[in-house]
Amino acid sequence: MIKKLTVYSTAILLACSTAAFADGNAFTPLDFDDASYGVQSSAQTVSNQAPQQVQNLPGNDKMQNAILDLDNAQVEVRNELLNYKAKYSDVDAQYQLIKAERKALDKQVRSIERRIKQIDKSKENIRKHMM
Repeated sequence: MIKKLTVYSTAILLACSTAAFADGNAFTPLDFDDASYGVQSSAQTVSNQAPQQVQNLPGNDKMQNAILDLDNAQVEVRNELLNYKAKYSDVDAQYQLIKAERKALDKQVRSIERRIKQIDKSKENIRKHMM
């Protein structure tokens, strides 16, 4: 049963993977030459173009100011997050310390209660043997 499932799953995997591996291979020519298609190389394209200048549009300054305000707000929120994370880690450390102290005290209380029970049993045994 397991062998059949393994064979079937392997066959399905191989059938699906052939389509994935075939992507791009069928359409890539072996002797690709930029000159035969009239395509300019990237070095020629960059040297022929003039540098683009940013036009000063009427709302451009306001948009840049808005982006700067949002960046400043984001920095403030991140700083606030860091402050809260620091406070959280402090409180968590205190909590872990108190939790460990509580656990130690609980063990001491249990051990003292066991000792009291043992003393009570000892007293009862002594009373029984005295009579």
